[in-house]
Amino acid sequence: MQHVIALDVGGTGMKAALIGIDGKLLYQARRATGRERGPEAVVESIVAFAAALRAHGERHFGGPAAAAGVAVPGIIDADRGTAVYAANLGWRDVPLRALVAKRLDGTPVALGHDVRSGGLAESRIGAGRGIDRFLFLALGTGIAGAIGIRENIEAGAHGLAGEIGHIVVRPGGALCACGQRGCLEQFASASAVGRAWAEASGHPNADAADCVLAMKSGDERAGAVWWGAVAALADGLVTAITLLDPHTVIIGGGLAEARQALFTPLQAAVERRITFQTLPTIVPAALGDAASCLGAGLMAWDLLNTLDRADAAG
Repeated sequence: MQHVIALDVGGTGMKAALIGIDGKLLYQARRATGRERGPEAVVESIVAFAAALRAHGERHFGGPAAAAGVAVPGIIDADRGTAVYAANLGWRDVPLRALVAKRLDGTPVALGHDVRSGGLAESRIGAGRGIDRFLFLALGTGIAGAIGIRENIEAGAHGLAGEIGHIVVRPGGALCACGQRGCLEQFASASAVGRAWAEASGHPNADAADCVLAMKSGDERAGAVWWGAVAALADGLVTAITLLDPHTVIIGGGLAEARQALFTPLQAAVERRITFQTLPTIVPAALGDAASCLGAGLMAWDLLNTLDRADAAG
C-alpha cells in the first residue's frame, strides 16, 4: 500500500503518522524530542524516528514509504532543506532534509515550517477548505501564522511570511526574543497570558488555562489579563487584515481551546477597530494538534506529485 511518512517536530514532543494515498491515517506514533540532550541529539531523535516509521511501513504495508514530510519550528529554508534557526531546539543551519533522506536510504523528503504545515492541512482538509484566501494563526508558546491562498501556503521571498507574532502592537513594550519590543506574542500568546496571570494571581505555576477559568468565575484580575490579551490580538489582526484582506481568520493552538471566551470578544474587538477594511470571519481551527503532522504528510504527497510530473516531462 503506497504511503508517506509525516513527522511533526515540537519543542518537547514529536507526532508522526503513515498516511495513505487517499489521506487515510494508517499508523500514528509519538516520541519525546529530547531537547534536554542537546541539538545534535534532537537531530538523531528525528532521523531515528523516521527510520522506525519506514521500518513499520515495510512490515505492515507492503514496502517502504514513497516519501517523507518533516515539519519543524523556527526559520526554514525549504528549497535548501535547511533548518536555519530554531531557538527552542538549539539549531543553526542544520541540513535536516539531507540527514533524514540519508537515513531513509534516499527516500524523497520535504522539509517545512510547522505552522505553515498546519495551515496547509487546514487549507485542504480543515477549516480553510474551499476558502481561497485565509490567515491561519497558532496561539501557543509564541504566535506564528500562515497565509493561505487557493489550498497552498505563501512562504514569502525568504521563507518568513506569516510571522504575525512579531508585529509590534505595543511600541516600547516587553522585550521579545527576536530583539524588538512590544511584539504581539509578548501579549497574546498562551505563554504571555500565563505569565501575566501568574504575576497577577501570585501563583507562579499558573497558566493561560487557569486564567480563563478564573475569568469565567468572575475574577476581575483574570478578566483584566484576558481582555488585555484579546485587545493586543485584535490590534495585530487589524494590521494583518489591512495588508492581506483574508476572507477568514483561522485560529488554533493552545489559546484557541478557550473557544467562545476567545472568539466572541475577539470578533467584536476586531469589528470595533476596522474602518474601510472588510471584516473576515474568525473561526477555530478544525484539526487541533494534528494539523502540522497532517500537513507534513501533504507536503510529502506534493513532493511525489512534483517528482512524477518532472519524470513525465522528461
